[in-house]
Amino acid sequence: MQLYYSPTSPYVRKVMITLHETGQLDDVTLIEGSTKPTNPLSGLAAQNPLMKIPALTRADGPTLYDSRVICAFFDDRAQAGLYASGSRRFEIMTLEATADGILDAALLMTYEGKLRPEEARWDDWVEAQWTKIASACAALDSRWMGHLNGPLDMGQIAVACALGYVDFRHDARNWRKGCDALAKWYAEFAQRPSMLATVPPEGM
Repeated sequence: MQLYYSPTSPYVRKVMITLHETGQLDDVTLIEGSTKPTNPLSGLAAQNPLMKIPALTRADGPTLYDSRVICAFFDDRAQAGLYASGSRRFEIMTLEATADGILDAALLMTYEGKLRPEEARWDDWVEAQWTKIASACAALDSRWMGHLNGPLDMGQIAVACALGYVDFRHDARNWRKGCDALAKWYAEFAQRPSMLATVPPEGM
């Protein structure tokens, strides 16, 4: 299997952490390259018509894309139980959706600052994205700590990747303000070997 990959992509990081946590890292060859909405990775369109990473090519089936699909595939392949079953499964999926919503908003902020011409940037748009992130962090801090402090699952991995990306690109915003329980949880979760092995490189 081949994984189209960038070390700075938070969606790729979800997949990489899943590989680490389920012992499948050696089963995947990484195809590294940077991709932007305006300049997708060469050859990626043949694997993912949306031209986004991550994308996972397989010898015995079509390419899988979208981090949620790929993470679910590896969880099923390893029978790791990261999505659990019963009602808890839907809690995990909701947490993952919340985390991906944080990532979506944070990426839009990043693109606005890095890709859009300065004279065309829209400050109100950026602030609206940050409002979503702050609201999601507040909800995690007030409603979800019992789950986050439970057994490892994909919801926790997704939330950690989302918070890590906000730190990586928007650290000055300080998502931790007013979210003491979430900040404490993240500080501990960030010390997992899988998290330490996938920290995005500075300067990229």
